[in-house]
Amino acid sequence: MAVVVLVITGLLFAFLLYWVSRIFYVPVDHRVEEVEKLLPGANCGGCGFAGCHEFAVRLVKGEVVPARCPVSSEETRQKICQLLGLEQGDALRQVAFVHCGGRLDKAQRRAEYHGVKDCLSVDMLLKGDKGCVFGCLGYGDCVRACPFNAIHIVDGIAVVDKERCTGCGKCVAVCPRGIIELVPYKQRIFVACASRDLGKDVLPVCKVGCIACRKCEKACPVDAIHVIDNCAVIDYSKCINCGKCAQVCPTGAIVRLG
Repeated sequence: MAVVVLVITGLLFAFLLYWVSRIFYVPVDHRVEEVEKLLPGANCGGCGFAGCHEFAVRLVKGEVVPARCPVSSEETRQKICQLLGLEQGDALRQVAFVHCGGRLDKAQRRAEYHGVKDCLSVDMLLKGDKGCVFGCLGYGDCVRACPFNAIHIVDGIAVVDKERCTGCGKCVAVCPRGIIELVPYKQRIFVACASRDLGKDVLPVCKVGCIACRKCEKACPVDAIHVIDNCAVIDYSKCINCGKCAQVCPTGAIVRLG
């Protein structure tokens, strides 16, 4: 009798477990496991995520590109692209760029700040100590956030070393003014300004700010740059890095790097 009771109890529990597993079943994309096998498995965090598994999940969802992993080889990235059906162009490496050229000798300060030396605190206090309320504050929140020593404060503004940058996006996340952007590694032409003020209000506070003159729009042969909210914005998918917009920019707000 004891054996019969044990067998029946075991069958009931087995059925219960099966039923619960069916109810709470979460479908898993098999590609996640395959992508994870291709990744280095170092779990270094260079991609900006907790480990290779989370990065693989984001890859399958299409939220990131393979090149965001700084450890994997070009061959590995190509295999991931083939597995996920991505065009090679989707795997382009991205790096951070700071949309501000207001160095100490170019941008005016309207106050002398004494307090906690971080950008968020300064920005919360009357929008900072700079004349331009859109520019880089230069107190290094992005520097402290970068795990790869790829960004430094130079003459009062943050500057990215693109060779060290892995495109993890941590500097983008901490910038209180939202002026750091991930851009294609091969991009050479940038608008080093994020001001939304009218042109007449820009030059008194920054000598290298965008004044929305639209000369860049007229000079661009591929319609890759437009003035939006009083500031020039480049469409990197169209830009051919010819530099004609930078040549005609009267203030030098558009720069060529590299």
